[in-house]
Amino acid sequence: MKLSAPVYRLKRKARLLSRQEKIPLHEALDRIAAGEGFGGWSLLSARMTEVLPGSALFARLDPGDLVLLGARPGHGKTLMSLELAVEAMKSGNRSAFFTLEYTGRDVLDRFAAIGADIERFRDLFEFDTSDAISADYIAARLAYAPRGTLAVIDYLQILDQKRDNPDLMTQVRALKAFARERGIVIVFISQIDRSYDPALKPCPDIGDVRLPNPLDLGLFDKTCFVNNGAIEFRAA
Repeated sequence: MKLSAPVYRLKRKARLLSRQEKIPLHEALDRIAAGEGFGGWSLLSARMTEVLPGSALFARLDPGDLVLLGARPGHGKTLMSLELAVEAMKSGNRSAFFTLEYTGRDVLDRFAAIGADIERFRDLFEFDTSDAISADYIAARLAYAPRGTLAVIDYLQILDQKRDNPDLMTQVRALKAFARERGIVIVFISQIDRSYDPALKPCPDIGDVRLPNPLDLGLFDKTCFVNNGAIEFRAA
C-alpha cells in the first residue's frame, strides 16, 4: 500500500494534530494511520519497518563508534535516534537516552511514533534527564554497560551549558576514549546552525553543526544528516 506522504511527514502531521486537538500523540498517530487505510499506527509502522532510516543506519555502526546525527528542528533526528536504540535492543543490547529536552512521556510517545512497544524493551532501556549530564556523568552511568550498548545524547550542545564542566572538546574526547574502551556506541544528536540554507544543498553537513565553542568534529567516526526526508551518511 502506497502512503500519501513519506512516514516522517505523516509523523509531523500527527504531532500537529495532537497539539491542535489536545489529544495524546499515540491517538493522533492512529488517526493518521486510519486515513492511510491502516487499523492503527503500529500496523502502518510494521508495514514500513524495512524502510525506517534508523534501521539502515544501525547496520553501519560498530562497537566503539562516536556518531553525530544532525538536523534542524522537526526533521526527525530524535525519532531516528530512537530507531537506533530500538534496533540495538532488538539485537539484545541495552540502550540509554540522556536528555534535557524531553520528559519520559515525550519519549514514550515517540516510541509509539516509530511503532515500537517499549514494554518489550523495558529491561533494556534507560532514560535519564539529570541536570548533571556531562561526559563524566554519562561515563559513570554507563560504567557497567555491556559491549554493544547504544547511548543517545540529546543533544551535543548540552555538554557545553554548564561553566563548571570541562570544555566541549575535552568532554567529547573523554567520551570517545570511553566508547572505544568499552565497545559502546554513542550517538550525539546535534543542532544545526540557523545559517544552513536547504535551497543551497539538500542536507546540512559537518560545516553546518552549531558550535558555541571549539570542537574537532573529526573526533566523530560517523555522521548522519537529515533534512526533509533526505539522509546523508558518511564514515570517517
